[in-house]
Amino acid sequence: MRGKILAAVVATALAFSTTACAEDSSTSTDNGGGDSGNGTIKSGLKVAFLPKQVNNPYFDTSDNKGGKVAVEEFKGTYSETGPSEASPSAQVSYINTLSQQGAKVIAVSANDKDAICGALNEARQAGAKVVTYDSDTKPECRDLFINQASTEGIAKIQVKLISDAIGPDGGEIAILSATANATNQNAWIEQMKTELAKPEYGKLKLVDTVYGDDDDQKSFQEAQGLLAKHPNLKGIISPTTVGVAAAARYLSGSTYKGKVQLTGLGTPNQMKAYVKDGTVKAFALWNPADLGYLAAYAGASLASGLIKGKEGDKFKAGKLGEFTVGKDGTVLLGDPYTFKADNIDQFNF
Repeated sequence: MRGKILAAVVATALAFSTTACAEDSSTSTDNGGGDSGNGTIKSGLKVAFLPKQVNNPYFDTSDNKGGKVAVEEFKGTYSETGPSEASPSAQVSYINTLSQQGAKVIAVSANDKDAICGALNEARQAGAKVVTYDSDTKPECRDLFINQASTEGIAKIQVKLISDAIGPDGGEIAILSATANATNQNAWIEQMKTELAKPEYGKLKLVDTVYGDDDDQKSFQEAQGLLAKHPNLKGIISPTTVGVAAAARYLSGSTYKGKVQLTGLGTPNQMKAYVKDGTVKAFALWNPADLGYLAAYAGASLASGLIKGKEGDKFKAGKLGEFTVGKDGTVLLGDPYTFKADNIDQFNF
């Protein structure tokens, strides 16, 4: 499985510098966007991406280097919009605007599983198909959720990486998360607690969880605060690309470098310098570009009537191949991948 994911990551990274070409087998030439009765995606679909926050490197990759590529392949119209700061209700006004503008697909990474439900359901009633990616809402508020990796897989790899980095003596660890209400973050944290309760991790003790709100400076300060509050801390897990990079920046310039271990979910370009200077031994992530790419194809398949979003539905997602809708309208991208010194130079995203 890792070899397959590695190949997908490399393929997507190489594709970043080129403009994607439409595939005749998966797109329609009906410029009027009419009924897709021939099993192809309608052309001309308005597909809008609404991340937790704009100008975030993670979402720049997932949306502009993944979603946009997919939308160009099936000849749709791509856009991205969203708040500059991640907060529970910040996305509501953007959803309302996208609905008024006639978006046929809204792909959203939810800052809060409840706060945007009303707006999303209004958009659905107005004719939009709603696909969540990265962070979900309640299932009744969307048509599909594109899950970057299973909750269990993400939790397991992060706990294993921090354990391996700290070593057999174990010690105190802490978690630096994104927003307190982020659905995905909270699910991962709960599963990490389950992992930490296993006998093999008996020497690791979770002493604190703090929130950097996916803001670089606040995350930096929270990492600094963890060390001030817990002088015996041996490791930090940050399951957010903003948080792990900010924590790495703090540790790399402090006396804690090499003494306090760090892992989490990051992108290779963000973390490369910190892996090479010894601040971070290893970290994990799926390919965010593939996540956005899959979200676009899933939404377009819904909007084209190719699938209903029911368990067992199958659809094709361009170069990623065929996917099957699982329980509660969830589509799984794949397993997380571990980046470390001996492979990180192979990636560019």
